[in-house]
Amino acid sequence: MPKIAKELTPIEVKRLSHRVDPKSGKAIEVRYPVGGVSGLLLKVTPSGSKLWILRTKIGIKRRDVGLGPYPEISLAQAREKAREVKEKIREGVDPLEEKRALKRALLAEQISTLTFVAAMDEYIKMKEKEFKNPRQAQQWKNSLNTYAVPHIGKVPVREIELSHIKLVLDPIWETKTETANRVRARIENILGWCAIHGYRSNDNPARWQGYLDEVYPSPEKIKKKNHHSALPVEQMPEFMTDLQKRTGTAARALEFLILTAARTNEVIGDKRIGKPGVTWQEVDLKRKLWTVPADRMKSGKEHRVPLTDAAVKLLESMELGKPEALIFPGPKGDIPSNNFLSALLKRMDQKVTAHGFRSTFKDWAREHTAYADEVSELALAHVNSDATRAAYARSELIDKRRLLMADWAQFCLHGETKKESGKVVAIGESKA
Repeated sequence: MPKIAKELTPIEVKRLSHRVDPKSGKAIEVRYPVGGVSGLLLKVTPSGSKLWILRTKIGIKRRDVGLGPYPEISLAQAREKAREVKEKIREGVDPLEEKRALKRALLAEQISTLTFVAAMDEYIKMKEKEFKNPRQAQQWKNSLNTYAVPHIGKVPVREIELSHIKLVLDPIWETKTETANRVRARIENILGWCAIHGYRSNDNPARWQGYLDEVYPSPEKIKKKNHHSALPVEQMPEFMTDLQKRTGTAARALEFLILTAARTNEVIGDKRIGKPGVTWQEVDLKRKLWTVPADRMKSGKEHRVPLTDAAVKLLESMELGKPEALIFPGPKGDIPSNNFLSALLKRMDQKVTAHGFRSTFKDWAREHTAYADEVSELALAHVNSDATRAAYARSELIDKRRLLMADWAQFCLHGETKKESGKVVAIGESKA
């Protein structure tokens, strides 16, 4: 006959603690019988947490049945719960299987009712650790809250079909194509995550390839029709003449951006996240080279930009500062605001964006020069996984890019492209 444990009082239970192994000196878990119901134990872990356990026979096996944490579950409540479990066992009910069934039912209910907005929040929370830019998570939320949530936010993800996706995309596909395609891709990612976690089937109504490409016209074709943010190549010399007549840091920053085919945040930084733009320590005027640090590059890799005579002359016209000082600061000497360059373009009555000058540069390189496409792609710091282009990227093609940028400056300032553009030269030769 099993030994009957002494019935402990609430005070005695409160005093129970883990023990220390006399040999190793390490804290060890202890299970104390508390009496009142045979097999009722209080498990005390080395961390000090306490849990009620009922050690009892279910069928032919002796099992542990968890009854909850102490002191959330009091001694009296633990004894009552233990008696209820034993009564169920006598009636032929397995309490552990019953608990598992309840858990499965709860999970099934959660799966069936998980809404798009809840899945969106979970997905963004999971992915924001991977985002390079802290603003990306907010950009995801803003675009989805604006265009997707009003239509499908409360819809369970298992029920989302093509008709729901069309509710989101139909109003904006041709008027806000770039935004619409970005929203589509984000919905596709979220629904894909839901499928992996069992919240819906693997069929993804937001995928483009082989599905929505049969429903909507290609974003690229629409963009070619409606995109007016880049200055036409033939207008570049006239624009540059107008720009050089203007005074002020914004005008010089835009001129430098054009001559280097750089991105806006690479030149003036991003005030929203406190990221500075180009500083004096990044430019080597003697070697005519600008090294953009990895944390300011979209690729996440350091980028070297050959500087033309025109770019060097521009820098030399600026007031020299300390190594860490901004070359193109805002009015208060800090990082310029995000509309620093766009406001200048507006004053110039130009319906283009600063970023659009990269497109103008690319169009010029393709249409007016014989340089290999890889040279202009490297000048733009475009990342390409193609093996051939990857090999070009490793060499950086600084000498060829220096020639390319010199020809670009010549075109921008004088409206000419040298007849020998793209001529292959020996390594080390350059015409800065």
